Amino acid sequence: MTDAPAPTPDDAPASDGTPAAAPTGRVVFVGAGPGAADLITLRGAQALAAADVVVWPRSLVPPEVMEHARADAEVFTSDDHTLEDVIQLFARARREGLTVCRLQSGDPSIYATLHEQINACRRMGLPYEIVPGVGSLSALAAALGQELTVPEVAQSLILTRRAVRVPMPENEDLVGLAGHGTTMALYLSVRRPRELQADLLSGGYAPETPVAIGFRVSWPDELLLRCRLDELAATLKEHRITTQALIVLGPGLAADEEERRSHVYRPTYGHRYRRLGSPQRYKQAPADATPADEPPGASGA
Repeated sequence: MTDAPAPTPDDAPASDGTPAAAPTGRVVFVGAGPGAADLITLRGAQALAAADVVVWPRSLVPPEVMEHARADAEVFTSDDHTLEDVIQLFARARREGLTVCRLQSGDPSIYATLHEQINACRRMGLPYEIVPGVGSLSALAAALGQELTVPEVAQSLILTRRAVRVPMPENEDLVGLAGHGTTMALYLSVRRPRELQADLLSGGYAPETPVAIGFRVSWPDELLLRCRLDELAATLKEHRITTQALIVLGPGLAADEEERRSHVYRPTYGHRYRRLGSPQRYKQAPADATPADEPPGASGA
């Protein structure tokens, strides 16, 4: 792989005033997974292998992932460049007909600066594609060995962050969100642990609410910690965790202490694939319709 040359200015009209050439390049935003090189998807690895230029966030995506890239691909590191630099690279791809693979840690849809980048692509008429990835929350749940949505305990999942350097919308105040009492995942929120703990307690979570902390989940130096909510700040301080950590809390994390069974697999729960009672009730709708008593996606409930 070769280092990419410095980005050049955006497209401009030719000297005779004629418009710039039609776009021919493209950008593929690829979710590279939470860290482990083998957690990139097949589609993501294929997109990486086909790219002329790879935008690589070195601090968040390990070098092993880059083994999927072509040997002659240009590599543009994003951690030492600004968003404007990346957008100028996109403009060069448009002019020169290049395919750019923009690697994003985890899944591109969660805290990934994707919004700004796709808007830039739209403005310059540059086609783009998004390849989903394994997010850090999925990786943490797998590492903990449990489900985050537990029947009759926690059926809602809040993904949010605490306002530190970046403000939050007024209607997304952490204290208010904590009032729901369900499973909550906190990204980018470990810089001020005592204030974080105070907000969650003030919002209504009980002091004994179970908490899981995942530091660099799926990386070789992964660290998994469990504690009570009233021990959260002390636990983060003890282990000197100040970045690259995800916190999950809520009553669902303790639900393994008692049997909680999904309704859809109970012997008394019928639907078009497991008919119970009078067959007549299943003849009222076409065979490919979903009966009223079967929620969408019930096979995974």
